[in-house]
Amino acid sequence: MILSGRGVTAVLGPTNTGKTHYAIERMVAHETGVIGLPLRLLAREVYTRLVDKVGQHNVALVTGEEKITPHMARYSVCTVEAMPRETRAAFVAIDEVQLAGDLERGHIFTDRVLHLRGRDETLLLGAATMKPILEQLLPGIHVIERPRLSQLFYAGSKKITRLPQRTAIVAFSADEVYAIAELIRRQRGGAAVVLGALSPRTRNAQVALYQEGDVEYLVATDAIGMGLNLDVDHVAFAQDRKFDGYQFRNLNPAELAQIAGRAGRHLRDGTFGVTGRVDPFDDELVKRIETHQFDPVRVLQWRTTRFDYSSLSALRQSLDAPPPIGGLTRALPAVDQQALEQLSRYPDVRDLTTTPERVEKLWEACALPDYRRITPAQHADLISTLYADLVRRGTVNEDFLGDQVRRADRTDGEIDTLSARIAQIRTWTYVSNRPGWLADPTHWQEKTREIEDRLSDALHERLTKRFVDRRTSVLMKRLRENAMLEAEISVNGDVFVEGHHVGQLAGFRFTLASGTEGPDAKAVQAAAQKALALEFEARAARLHAAGNGDLALGSDGTVRWLGDPVARLAASDHVMRPRVILLSDEQLTGNARDHVAARIERFVNHHIATVLKPLDDLSRAEDLQGLAKGLAFQLVENLGVLFRRDVAEDVKSLDQEARASIRKHGIRFGAYHIFMPALLKPAPAELITLLWALKNDGLDKPGYGDLIPVLAAGRTSVVTDPSFERAFYKLAGFRFLGKRAVRIDILERLADLIRPLLQWKPGTPRPEGAYDGRRFMATTAMLSILGATPDDMEEILKGLGYRADSVKAEEAAAHLAAATPAPADATAVAPAETSAETADEHDVDAAEGESEAPAAVAEASAVVPVEAPAAEAVEAPAAEEAAAEGEPVEAKPVLLWRPGSRHDNQRQGHRHGGDRQGDRQGQGERRGGDRHRGQPAGERGERREGGRGRPDQAKGRDGKPQGGNRPDRGEHRPERNERGGKPQQAKFEARPPRKEKPIDPDSPFAKLAALKEQMKK
Repeated sequence: MILSGRGVTAVLGPTNTGKTHYAIERMVAHETGVIGLPLRLLAREVYTRLVDKVGQHNVALVTGEEKITPHMARYSVCTVEAMPRETRAAFVAIDEVQLAGDLERGHIFTDRVLHLRGRDETLLLGAATMKPILEQLLPGIHVIERPRLSQLFYAGSKKITRLPQRTAIVAFSADEVYAIAELIRRQRGGAAVVLGALSPRTRNAQVALYQEGDVEYLVATDAIGMGLNLDVDHVAFAQDRKFDGYQFRNLNPAELAQIAGRAGRHLRDGTFGVTGRVDPFDDELVKRIETHQFDPVRVLQWRTTRFDYSSLSALRQSLDAPPPIGGLTRALPAVDQQALEQLSRYPDVRDLTTTPERVEKLWEACALPDYRRITPAQHADLISTLYADLVRRGTVNEDFLGDQVRRADRTDGEIDTLSARIAQIRTWTYVSNRPGWLADPTHWQEKTREIEDRLSDALHERLTKRFVDRRTSVLMKRLRENAMLEAEISVNGDVFVEGHHVGQLAGFRFTLASGTEGPDAKAVQAAAQKALALEFEARAARLHAAGNGDLALGSDGTVRWLGDPVARLAASDHVMRPRVILLSDEQLTGNARDHVAARIERFVNHHIATVLKPLDDLSRAEDLQGLAKGLAFQLVENLGVLFRRDVAEDVKSLDQEARASIRKHGIRFGAYHIFMPALLKPAPAELITLLWALKNDGLDKPGYGDLIPVLAAGRTSVVTDPSFERAFYKLAGFRFLGKRAVRIDILERLADLIRPLLQWKPGTPRPEGAYDGRRFMATTAMLSILGATPDDMEEILKGLGYRADSVKAEEAAAHLAAATPAPADATAVAPAETSAETADEHDVDAAEGESEAPAAVAEASAVVPVEAPAAEAVEAPAAEEAAAEGEPVEAKPVLLWRPGSRHDNQRQGHRHGGDRQGDRQGQGERRGGDRHRGQPAGERGERREGGRGRPDQAKGRDGKPQGGNRPDRGEHRPERNERGGKPQQAKFEARPPRKEKPIDPDSPFAKLAALKEQMKK
């Protein structure tokens, strides 16, 4: 081998001598050129600088994993491994030629240094230690030594937390780098991280964090020693030992100087030192680094380029060839040679390598870099798979490739996981850029590049999130400069100090962002509070002038202004006047606080007065006197619903004028309840429930708010939940009846349907559902308004205190057949027989309810009725059909309902659930309840809810009081002739005649009587 250095120039010197800049200037001075760089990252940097100089269409970028090759590009920027073996370019430059002595990659640099030449000019750039060996191997070479532009000084040992700003901390393991970066983040605001395992895109992004001043520290491996242009003032060694691929060893002085030389930039001096557990450098080492005096490189790593592809064994032997001249030493087996040794033991590989072309293809496949840093055997297995495809199919199986690429195409996971995926996708990026390996290389090059970029961005984000606290970093910088921190508040309430988010202002409360700790926490809070003081006053003024539409009251009792909580409600002496508690920080004081409190109180009062207008008007009514005013007060205290039995005596004592005055306020006197139909809607019910919960500490009780959607859905009855607070049913407009709850207005409508059935007298037209005047059958109309099934109906009637007598279908059919046929409209019978003069008090109330029924009742009547056979049918058609088919079927018995009696309660006292409740309820109401004609007692549980009231004085069917001084008898108690066979009518004769009350001219019965008089005329 005869080598010559003629036409070759070596530009040698330490770091910061401008060698790379000189090479770029020389290359653009030629028509064409190629430059080789040691790192893909550095190649990217040089490519960008060339593009800025000569335009993107004139520059190509060629690395093992990336190719950008514009048509007719004049300049090529390559990694040394990707440089061509021969070129016709006028200019060739090779950077960092001292790597020719590296045990792992040195043979590649040696080959390019010895054989690759430019047509007009060749530059070799590197350390001054290369001068003797280059002059030995390349006689006639021209050597230019360039001095360092700035000086380098040793600064000794410092703790990591005491290191100056613009420091690069160097370690040689990922674990150590991460640990140091975490410490810097907690103490000094964060650090950028540079590792050799990172993708170039991620490393560029991390370096940009440091270069742009977002962080003041850089934690890196020796990857920063290879030509990265960094604004570093100090380099601190946290480790001085590394694993070089073969063993752990101490760094030699030249390697330490290569890294330390990153300190200082252009004409600015730099310093270096140690930190952590590294012992201080001795004086001799310090002097050699400061003066750049190192042992020269004596030999270069070499491996033959004359491969024998005649057979697999011949190829292996050619790789063991010794260097032909002095100054070279045979390199240790590199990754490709190790893979070849592994594959030569695989029988299937030996079977495929039958021709020189296939042997050459195997050696080409062995050049696949081990980005994943896996074991040699695993790496060889992957190469074997690819090689088999290349030989048998001509290209790599794209289904296999696609599966591998999809596995890597995920951006979830932490730093190590993403780093592993990037290494994996870099493998497939390399495969897609190999000529002739894929059928559609362009597609896979774009896809793998896109995935690598996405993974790199995700990794940069994870690194930044873990190791960089930009807010702390910037704030600490401003504090060190003794500058006044600037704070501002966005329209969304985000609070920024020096442009960094430090917390959130919601209404009049400020919450610090998570992670706001450390030495800057007090300064952050002080700066934020200064801005908040002015903001609180401005917000108070805006709230004081805000319209009611900007405020809202939630179901949890929180008042919100434009979505932010500003107050909450609490209980007070009056259930409809809750207390307002401001939700604000101490900064809201003085007049601003008073204005806010007054405005919110006005809104709350207006909201209650609007949503509960009938109840609010009733509380302020001035036209009510005496008992009417007392009844109104009780209605307000009970939020619009009273059980009639609890105020029976008061109701009985009202004259027609008092009743009329109360009815004008939207109050309905029902069979079971005194209530306001206008409140049986979702919005009033929700507010009523909230007010009760505030008064009774019920916001956290089970069932709070759960019944409002049921009411909003138009349900007339619902299955009860035993875990719910019982009062919530009443507040939502439902009556709890054991296993089911029924809407109050629907119960009153049910009472209107039952009443004529129990008032019917045999011999008169029979309404549908009437049986014998003492009992009745459930009708389709009842099921329809309740939206219930027959089983549900049974539960509801039992809950109301009715008892069922079971009668055989044949017996019921015979009884009904003997009765007078029912008219078409059963409900018209009772009013037709009732006049204003003879109607008892309950009938007046019932008729009044019919005329004042709320819209909710109309909606309930529109519910699609549950299909149920009429009681009169008594299953006859079904029985005939079954008999026709030859199947004996017994007809179901007919249930005849009657008001419960004391005897029923004693007989059925052992029952539980709805039946037992109904029995006890019937018994209790006979003692002092509101028993109307045809209406059973309310349930026992409602006595607990509604409190105790005075019982009504009972009246007979003719409207006269019955029982003398027996006020415990219900005013509509059905006639009972079971006791001793004495008819109930006998008791009416012993009573004094009833005093007639003046008739209310606005009463529906008065209008009905007037209409009948006109019809008679």
